[in-house]
Amino acid sequence: MELEDRIVSQFHNTMETNALTIEQHTPLIAEAGELLLQCLVSEQKILCVGNGGSAALAQHFSSLLLNRFRHERPGLPAMTLNDAAAISGISEETGFADVYAKQIRALGQPGDILLLISTHGRANSLVQAIQAAHDREMMVIALSGGDGGNMAALLLPDEIEICIPGGEDALIHGAHLLVLHCLCDLIEYQLFGG
Repeated sequence: MELEDRIVSQFHNTMETNALTIEQHTPLIAEAGELLLQCLVSEQKILCVGNGGSAALAQHFSSLLLNRFRHERPGLPAMTLNDAAAISGISEETGFADVYAKQIRALGQPGDILLLISTHGRANSLVQAIQAAHDREMMVIALSGGDGGNMAALLLPDEIEICIPGGEDALIHGAHLLVLHCLCDLIEYQLFGG
């Protein structure tokens, strides 16, 4: 029975985190969907970053935009900055803190959006990514957790942070995945209808 209780507890904790996210962030998620739509309609692109499990979520989001979420449609310009050769080369030469900033300075254009994902917001690589995005006149949408960490202080007033309550990485990742799916749905719905 102990194992089943742990399973039930995981589901209940996930439902509670998602319920808090809905209550606190539905307007921000809608606003983020509108910003992403405007970026794409303006023929700009979305650059996605994150470390560890958040990098996998960033890659999942960009692949859904490039390919499809619910319906067949033309691909949308989104990319994840997690190419192993680029990351290892930049890390070796200048350190891991520069892995995203250097790519953003090379690939980012004014009007692009940086979608940044982190469970805690303290990684130097993500802090520098925000600074590089601002240098390139890009908007930032941050999915974070806990108190938002160092990233939150760098966001400009017109930028968006969707900060998931709680401190357990697995629960934050689960809520981030749901938020990313909501964003994909909003983009497809606004561009291609229901």
